[in-house]
Amino acid sequence: MRQVGRRAPGLGQAGWALRWLRARACRRGALLVALLWLLTWLFLSGLLFVHRSMFSDFCTDDKSRKILQRVCDEYQQGVLTGDLCEDLCVGGHVEYKRCLYYENGKKVMAASWRGVPIVLKSKLENFSSYEALALLEYQDTVGGAGIEEELSPLDVVFYATLEIKNSLGLEAGTNLTLPQFWSESLREREQAYSRAELASLWALLQQEEYTFLRVMQDLTDHVAKVLGSCGHFYAVEYLAAGHAWDQNIFPLEELSVSLSQSPRGKPERTLTEMDMVHRVALSFLDMVGHFENDFSHHLHLCDIKPENFAVRKDLTVAAIDVDMAFFEPKMQDILEQNCTNDNDCNFFDCISKCDTRRNKCGSKRINSNLQVICEKIFRSWFSPTLLGDKAGCPLQVELQQAVQDCAETENGEDTEHSQATWLRLQGLLTQLIQEESANQQSQKQARGPHHVHTALNF
Repeated sequence: MRQVGRRAPGLGQAGWALRWLRARACRRGALLVALLWLLTWLFLSGLLFVHRSMFSDFCTDDKSRKILQRVCDEYQQGVLTGDLCEDLCVGGHVEYKRCLYYENGKKVMAASWRGVPIVLKSKLENFSSYEALALLEYQDTVGGAGIEEELSPLDVVFYATLEIKNSLGLEAGTNLTLPQFWSESLREREQAYSRAELASLWALLQQEEYTFLRVMQDLTDHVAKVLGSCGHFYAVEYLAAGHAWDQNIFPLEELSVSLSQSPRGKPERTLTEMDMVHRVALSFLDMVGHFENDFSHHLHLCDIKPENFAVRKDLTVAAIDVDMAFFEPKMQDILEQNCTNDNDCNFFDCISKCDTRRNKCGSKRINSNLQVICEKIFRSWFSPTLLGDKAGCPLQVELQQAVQDCAETENGEDTEHSQATWLRLQGLLTQLIQEESANQQSQKQARGPHHVHTALNF
């Protein structure tokens, strides 16, 4: 009789093996799922971190309005003050326009103040982020002991001057005085400063760009003008910045510059775009000469690009972002770092050489403001492709060669060569302006005199 249900030899072992493989596969699947979940979690966490890092400084109108609202709240509480605060927070005479950019904590917004376009700036978002004035804390301590002590205007002058020198990297012995606008207001002031005034001034003085612009605007026309402040935010004149992608770099077509009025009250002639380019280039040269020769210390521009400059209606070039502008003492401190090769001695547009024996960068800059301007601005202006039909004119050819030589020659320490290059460029640009003026005058004469039709002259 046949036995039913008897397993064939080896089937038991095979079933056990299958069950073992199935369990192992399940465990492996569970492990893979857990590993996949862990990797997903790590990826999302990293993405969230990157997102927060990237977009914490993402420029939005909503965030900008909230920042200004906090400034006004602190003004109402008496924490901060300034000549802009009343119009910004009470009178409604400051109209917010748009957020321009946030960068490394710096907040920059466009607005208008009583119809005048301005730019609002602050190095840090919150007033509380700035270091408090130690003298205010000292006053609190002294006041608590039953002694009243106030800071006189002379005290403010003294401490503000020290802070300005420290901010600009100048030695304590440097002959630097407060800007003219501060000196006049301090001489006229009799009463002591309030806590809000002192705290606001101290927050402003901790911002290198504000300090630089305030000091320089009484000494040169080549920087943006500071118009007012509220707490840690300060307002500068709005000027349209340049753009590297623009053929003319600056929006010259919007300026429509005319020369001085004729006796009849009409402009003698309107400048062409190329004529304006030549005049703006001359203004750049004037700025370079001014920054290098007219102060007690050489002024270095370490971030030269179109976006950091603007042109006023009178074709004067103005530096509008001076976070990377340094006087000679501070420039030397920045450059003199450890190095293994010359590449370690490049600080943006300010470079020096590496002394491999000491593994130290030289404290002297080997390139110059003029060289970088020639390389980054003049070279694109006066390239043959952009000049078109005028590229073959003898003066233009000579100017192209002069710009090329200027851009490729490192002459930061050779003052004689640098001065010769500056004079060569100035002479060529002046000749081109005179040539353009003569051409327009001859064209005007060729068209003949303009007869005015009156009752006596038909």
